[in-house]
Amino acid sequence: MLFIIYFIIISTIILLIIDLIIIYFPKSKLEIIPLKYKINSKEVLFEFKIINQSNNKETMVPNLDIELNGLDNGNLINLFLKKEIIVDDGIKKQPQNKYWKTIIVKSNSFIKVCLIANTIDQLIENNSIWLKINWSNYGHFGFIKKQNCFLLRKNDSQYKIKKIVNIPGDNNFNILAIKTEILGIFDDPVKTISEYCRDIVKKGDFVIIGETPLAIMQGRYINPINIRYSLFAQLLCYFFHPTSSLATACGMQILINKIGITRIIYALTIGVMFKFIGIKGIFYRLSGNESALIDDISGTTFPYDKSIVQGPINTKRFCDDVSKILGVDVAIADVNDLGKVKIIDTSNKSNLKILERNLKNNPAGNDDQKTPIVVIRKI
Repeated sequence: MLFIIYFIIISTIILLIIDLIIIYFPKSKLEIIPLKYKINSKEVLFEFKIINQSNNKETMVPNLDIELNGLDNGNLINLFLKKEIIVDDGIKKQPQNKYWKTIIVKSNSFIKVCLIANTIDQLIENNSIWLKINWSNYGHFGFIKKQNCFLLRKNDSQYKIKKIVNIPGDNNFNILAIKTEILGIFDDPVKTISEYCRDIVKKGDFVIIGETPLAIMQGRYINPINIRYSLFAQLLCYFFHPTSSLATACGMQILINKIGITRIIYALTIGVMFKFIGIKGIFYRLSGNESALIDDISGTTFPYDKSIVQGPINTKRFCDDVSKILGVDVAIADVNDLGKVKIIDTSNKSNLKILERNLKNNPAGNDDQKTPIVVIRKI
């Protein structure tokens, strides 16, 4: 018995040391923050900043290129364009057109980058543009490649409903699935959902939004190229069902970065023990909501199907803000095609059973339906 206690203590200490090593392992702290964009008939202007969040390490950007594609019914269309890239380091503005000169981003500072792209008539025909920033970071951590993607919509301020799908609900309830434009980081979550629902909802309705579309609007998606997964992520992902988002090294690494290896291993060990007596889901209870809300690539709609989407943040505040504007109850739900319903947060917890019953058939869909908003209405 004493040996087991010593083993647990020593193992915990080792795991905590590994967690500290992972936390403080050299890594790039450069981030791209989108600022604004504007689309004219034949011109795209896009501005973003590269910020260095390190307190003492400067980092270089040896390469950066920007690619624009039009979106058309689930396809990416090449746009023929002439690009002009201008870098503003706070001292001077420097064109980086045919050749990107290595830029140094000092600690606790940032640079602004402005893209001006001129194209031909294809831009008029496409409502949205998928913009990719392919860039690299170089510094004390080595050399790494990154890719950041952003959705630019031609009519960015117009939230026109594309279609309303009427679906029978449970007992005396009817469900309206609202088809929207493809949403992105430039869509303010509260404003977007309120505008789409303003002329539809009635007193007594319930408005539900999927957790993944909300997370996307919050910018909580990441390209696997940007994830430097560890050996521990490669090993731990083998303990999960092949369809789980934690069954890949990148998905597992995101969870490791959030809660650490120590908590994951203890949650996994206790979860396996409970499985032997027929109790499932203990791992996700012990590891927290973050583990269950990670959606690996292909887990959401185009063009985000190549990104890993993390769970949304500030969920209670979002529900309360939208509820106040619309005058109805609002909830965020995680629903899949297997009939599993999890209410992430809500403005009114007294209606949970009604929501769960009516969402079991996954009326919003989780693929190409593009109906992220659902209204449940009593007949």
